[in-house]
Amino acid sequence: MQVLLASTSPARLMLLRQAGIEPLLHSPGVDEDAAVASLESGLGRTLSPAEHVQVLASLKAAAVAERIDDLAPGFDGIVIGGDSMFELDGTVYGKPHEAAVARERWHLMRGRTGVLHSGHSVLRVEGGAVQGQADAVAEASVSFVDDMTDAELDAYIASGEPLQVAGAFTLDSLGGPFIERIEGEPSTVIGMSLSTLRRLAAQLGVAWPTLWNR
Repeated sequence: MQVLLASTSPARLMLLRQAGIEPLLHSPGVDEDAAVASLESGLGRTLSPAEHVQVLASLKAAAVAERIDDLAPGFDGIVIGGDSMFELDGTVYGKPHEAAVARERWHLMRGRTGVLHSGHSVLRVEGGAVQGQADAVAEASVSFVDDMTDAELDAYIASGEPLQVAGAFTLDSLGGPFIERIEGEPSTVIGMSLSTLRRLAAQLGVAWPTLWNR
C-alpha cells in the first residue's frame, strides 16, 4: 500500500517517517489565499478555523489525486492532504513570513495559551481514480512560557524557523523549549495528528501497518 503526501512540509514528512512510512511527495500547487477568499465570498461569511484548515487539506489532497496518473503511474494507496492554523483569542494566524510579524505574534503569545487546528484529508486512490475520502480536524492547545526574554526571541527569529510555520512556532525543533504545555496529541502541533490519520485510513479500509515501508 503506497502513501503520497500532498505537501512539501518537512515537519509532516518527518512525522510519517518516524511512524515508519516513507511517502511519495508532491506539492499540491494550491493557491490557498485565493481558494479561501473564493469560498468565503460565496458563503458570505468568514470560515471558522476548523473549516479553514479542512477546506485547504481537502483541496491539497484532491489537487494531487487529479494528477495521480502523471505523478505516480499505477498508484495504489492513500493520498494525504493537511493544513494547520493557530488560533489565539479568536484570531487565526498562519505563517508570518516576515520577522516583524513573527516578533509581534510572540509578544502576544508569551505566557498565553492558544489552539492549533490541523485539517486532514485522506483519499483512497486506485486505478487512477479516487475510491473514497475521509476527513477530520484535530485540535491541541499550546501554552507558551511567560519568561522568554527579548534576547531569546531575537535569536529565535534570526534563525528563520518561525517565519515559515503556522503560528510562528514549532514543537519539534528550536521552538520546543518555549512551549510549556500541550493538551492533545503532540503530533497535531507538529503538523498532522497521527492517530487521526490512522482512524481516517481505517475508515477507508486501510490498516495502518500495511503502510509501514521503512
